[in-house]
Amino acid sequence: MTPEQLQDAVRTAVAAVVERGALPVDVPAGVVVERPKNPEHGDYATNVALRLAKPAGRPPREVAELLAAELRTHPGIATVDIAGPGFLNITLAQGALGRIAVDAVTAGEAYGRTTSLAGQKLNLEFVSANPTGPVHIGGTRWAAVGDAIGRLLQASGADVTREYYLNDAGAQIDRFARSLQAAANGRAVPEDGYAGSYIGDIATQVVAAEPGLLDRPEDEQLPVFRARGVELMVDEIRSTMAGFGVHFDVWFSETSLHEAGALEKAVARLREQGHVYESEGAVWLRTTTFGDDKDRVLVKADGESTYFAADCAYYLDKRGRGFDKVVIMLGADHSGYVGRYKALVAAAGDDPATHLEILLGQLVNLLRDGEPVRMSKRAGTVVNLEDLVDAIGGDAARYALARASVDQQIDIDIDLWTRKTNDNPVFYVQYAHARISSVLRNAGDLGLALGEAGDVDVAQLTHERENDLLRALGEFPRVLTSAAELRAPHRVARYLEELAGTYHRFYDSCRVLPRGDEEATVLTTARLWLCAATAVVLRNGLAVLGVSAPERM
Repeated sequence: MTPEQLQDAVRTAVAAVVERGALPVDVPAGVVVERPKNPEHGDYATNVALRLAKPAGRPPREVAELLAAELRTHPGIATVDIAGPGFLNITLAQGALGRIAVDAVTAGEAYGRTTSLAGQKLNLEFVSANPTGPVHIGGTRWAAVGDAIGRLLQASGADVTREYYLNDAGAQIDRFARSLQAAANGRAVPEDGYAGSYIGDIATQVVAAEPGLLDRPEDEQLPVFRARGVELMVDEIRSTMAGFGVHFDVWFSETSLHEAGALEKAVARLREQGHVYESEGAVWLRTTTFGDDKDRVLVKADGESTYFAADCAYYLDKRGRGFDKVVIMLGADHSGYVGRYKALVAAAGDDPATHLEILLGQLVNLLRDGEPVRMSKRAGTVVNLEDLVDAIGGDAARYALARASVDQQIDIDIDLWTRKTNDNPVFYVQYAHARISSVLRNAGDLGLALGEAGDVDVAQLTHERENDLLRALGEFPRVLTSAAELRAPHRVARYLEELAGTYHRFYDSCRVLPRGDEEATVLTTARLWLCAATAVVLRNGLAVLGVSAPERM
C-alpha cells in the first residue's frame, strides 16, 4: 500500500463515518499522510481528525476514535493508534507494505507517474540563448534543469511543450554578423563583437557555402554572413542540445514575429486594453500601473521596435496557441526582467499569478583543484556545455546541475564528479542500480525467476531493513508529484541518493541469493521482487533527470 493508496483509505473511512451520520462534516477532497519521524509511531500518520474536529464540533480525540475504528477494519492496516491531541498513527499489514514492491515491478516505467497535474497545458521555455555562440555553462544548467522539469511535469500528467526562443533579430545578431565578416576577411573582430575560435570556424563554413562571397562589396556580404551564420549557429545549438539529451518541441524564431507583423498587432492589442500612450515621439506601455518600476518603451522615436515589444508579441503568441501557463526559465542576471514581464501579462488582460511563471537560476562555477575554470578555447571567455561534458561526462553533468535547487549558486568540482567512488553522488546512485542488476543476473544464472505477481509472498518481508526499503519505494510517487509542483528536480536527486543508501543497508543485512547448496525459499523470491522494485524506481528516477541507469559499472 503506497501513501497515495493509504490516503484513499483514510478518505474512504471519513466518508463511511460521515455517511453513518456519526460525523457532521464534508468529506475532504484530500488528506495528509506522512511518515512519522519516530518509526516506533507506525508506518504513517495523519492529522485528519484534528482538521475535522472544529467543523464537526467534537473533541479531536473523539473524532480520532471514530476514524480509528473504521480504519482498523481495512485488510491492509494492522494497527491504528491515537497519539497526542488526535493524531492517527497507522501501521500497515505486512502484506500491504510488501505489495509496494509488486506494484513497482508490474507498473515498470509507469511507476511513480500520477495525474496530479492533468488538464494543465504548459509552455516551458528554457535555455533560449542567443544564436551567437555556443551554449555557456549557465545555459547548460537550464538545459539540464529545464528538461528535468519538463519530464517531471509530464510524469504528473501535464501537457508540456518544450520551447527554445531564438533571439535571431536585433543588434546582437548584427554584431555577430560583423564578427563573422571580419574573421572571414582576415581582420580583427569589432570591439563590440564576439570572440572565440568558433567565429573563425563559422566564417569559414559560410565562405565555403557561398563561393565568391568575399569578392562582393562588403555591404552585400553582411546579410549573407548574418543569415548563414545564424543558420549554422542554430544547427550547432540543436546538435549540442540533442547530444546532451535535451529535445525541444518548438524552436521559435523571433524573426518570424517581425515578419508576421506580430509586434504591431501586439501594440494594437495593448492599445485596445488602454495601456499604451505616446510621449517624446515614442510609444510606451504603462507598466507602472501593474507594479513595474517604470513604464517601458514599445517603439522608439526612430520607429524601431524594442525587445520588449517582441516579448509582448511572443507572450501573446503563446497564449494564442492555447497554453494555460507560460513558464520561463531565466538566469539570475535577468531578475529585473520579472516585474516588466508580469506587467505586460497584466496589461494584456491576463493574471500573472495564473498565466505566468518565471524561474530564476543562480550561477554555476566549474572548479579544478579547487580553482575556477574560466576559459574555453572555443568560446574564448566562458565555459560552455561541451567543456563541461568533456570534463565530467554527460550523466554527471546533468545530475550535478539538477541536484541543487536553482536558487543556489553551485560549484562543480571536476575531481569529485569524475571519481568512481561513493562520494560522487551520480556514481553512488548508478552503482546501486548496477549492483541490483548484477543480483538479478546472478539469480537468472541460478535458475531463479520472479514468477507471477500473484504468487510472490510479500508478507515474508518482515526485516527492519526490508520495511525501510519498502517505505522508501512507496514515497517515490509523492516525491515526483511534489518535485513537479515545486519545479524542483533536485528533490528527485536527493531522494535517489537516500534510496541508494537504504538499498545498500538492506543488501548488507539481508542475504538475497542462496549460498552453496542452499535451496531458494519463498523469502528468496520476495527479496528478488524487492530488489527488482528498487531497480525500477532508481531507473525511473534517473530517467526523470535524463541520466542513464547502467546495468554494469
